[in-house]
Amino acid sequence: MGVTEARERIILAAEQLIAERGQAVPLRDIAAAAGQRNNSAIQYHFGSRDGLIEAVVEHRMATLEVRRLELLAEQAGSGENEEVHGLLEALVIPMFELSERHGINHYARFLEQIHTHPSVTDAANLDSERRTSVRVIMQRLDRELTELPPRLRVRRLRALTTALFALLADHERAVEAGRVSAGDVSAWVEIIDMLAGMLTAPVVERAPVR
Repeated sequence: MGVTEARERIILAAEQLIAERGQAVPLRDIAAAAGQRNNSAIQYHFGSRDGLIEAVVEHRMATLEVRRLELLAEQAGSGENEEVHGLLEALVIPMFELSERHGINHYARFLEQIHTHPSVTDAANLDSERRTSVRVIMQRLDRELTELPPRLRVRRLRALTTALFALLADHERAVEAGRVSAGDVSAWVEIIDMLAGMLTAPVVERAPVR
């Protein structure tokens, strides 16, 4: 088995086992699932558990980035106004297509498990050329929400990924259980509506609770 093949098998095994069992799954279990006899294979290829998690995220980011940029370009070419729903479509639809087009069925649950990891929470990640689409989407969403107080706008945009990962993970579980199909358009439409509602909900003044 070559180095490239070994790395990819470890990445795929990590994605599935972390999705199913959480970040604390023993590295030796991941190595075994990837067909690696040496328990130190993960340290050799990725340096650490954190390095492995980052590698899984980057492995999927390449596919997502291409598709998100395509959708943003299509929206710009159509002359449609950029609005919250359209920007969320560019963010969300590629995630649904991972399963439908590529047979990738654990990534959303993986993200749900690692949603507090620096690989997805560190704002510096958005400066990477490999995440141009996400940076553009978040910047444009910020401009669409200028009617909200600045601190609330920041909080809602930070909560967006947590809500997105949870909703997509629930969808993956529903697909696995046979309750919905991977290509069910109504599912991603519903998720986009929920996320848009979360971002744009009006601020309601309430009296303090006594």
